[in-house]
Amino acid sequence: MGNRLDRLDLDKQIHEKSDYRDKLRGLQLKLLHAQRLLQESPKTLILVFEGPDAAGKGGVIKRLTERLDPRLVRVWSIVKPTEEEKNHHYLWRFWNKLPSTGETAIFDRSWYGRVLVERVEGFAKKEEWKRAYREINEMERTLVDNGAILMKFFLHITKQEQLRRFERRAADPYKHWKISEEDWRNRRKWKEHLAAAEDMFRKTNARMAPWNLIEGNYKWYARIKIMKLLVKRLEQEFGRL
Repeated sequence: MGNRLDRLDLDKQIHEKSDYRDKLRGLQLKLLHAQRLLQESPKTLILVFEGPDAAGKGGVIKRLTERLDPRLVRVWSIVKPTEEEKNHHYLWRFWNKLPSTGETAIFDRSWYGRVLVERVEGFAKKEEWKRAYREINEMERTLVDNGAILMKFFLHITKQEQLRRFERRAADPYKHWKISEEDWRNRRKWKEHLAAAEDMFRKTNARMAPWNLIEGNYKWYARIKIMKLLVKRLEQEFGRL
């Protein structure tokens, strides 16, 4: 079938800002309503975001959450593990970040780092990251069986678009903090990272928690698509919003 990322049409976009804003407001209102229904239910909502550096994960999360009740949602930006975390199983540091009943947890990068950056950079041994596919599938099955609504998104951009965003960040004093040497290092292994992502899709695309691949070259389009997918999934759970 070929690689899934190669089949994405990265030219998809929303042209009019007014159209984008109208769609954004409508979807944010539906998500706010869904948050109230979630709060009254025995369920939790877990959102996972993966993708290349500068793919737009943070921007999507900002728009998803800006109209929600902040007391009921927590965003976790996952960076390299601490020394304490390294002394435990790699999934240990994620279990205590999972939401309580009626609440939402959003992961800006996640446990999938084991089979992505840790695999590519050699931070995990081959037998460790190969074993991780089964471990992750079992963990996610446990979460869903316990009442979690789990959605996984992978934002994809071209290597050229990533370079453009890197250069804009480096030149903007208000966004310079977003770019680091680690980002440039990861870019040098672009093909290896995409190969790892394709393996991840094949081995962790479960029916109860499938991967949603998002065309990320145009941020407005990516944000609206993700929010529509999320609203659709929540309507399956709670009825029309």
